[in-house]
Amino acid sequence: MMKEGDPIPAVKVTLPDGSERSLAEYAMPLVVYFYPKDDTSGCTNEAKDFSAAMADFAAAGVEVLGISKDPPAKHAKFTAKYELTVPLATDADDRVCEAFGTWVEKSMYGKKYMGIERATFLFGKDGKLARVWRKVKVPGHVAEVLEVAKTL
Repeated sequence: MMKEGDPIPAVKVTLPDGSERSLAEYAMPLVVYFYPKDDTSGCTNEAKDFSAAMADFAAAGVEVLGISKDPPAKHAKFTAKYELTVPLATDADDRVCEAFGTWVEKSMYGKKYMGIERATFLFGKDGKLARVWRKVKVPGHVAEVLEVAKTL
């Protein structure tokens, strides 16, 4: 489980073109947000909100990356369908979710299952975790992350 002050894990994500990249290779500061599934209402709204704010994050010198377990081809369709500008990546081997502690037991209608917790992690210029949001509620979340990111 990641906690504030921890360095960004050097785990690899799969990009939509099929290539792999270590999170440690991204420019810092960096927002890494985890979401359960492409093309569902909450995940779509979150991706649209991050896309709408990408220019503001760039102006603050902050990169953003969304991660789910969906395959790269599904990310490409999702991105095209909603004209998303936020980069999306795949956790193909569960290592990224495990490193961040976002692969959790969930419950729906009394049935328990494993899934990705909607969570956001903000890493500072030094590559260390500056802020974490767990069990994220989508409305207003991106604006809150942006405000904190601007203070780095």
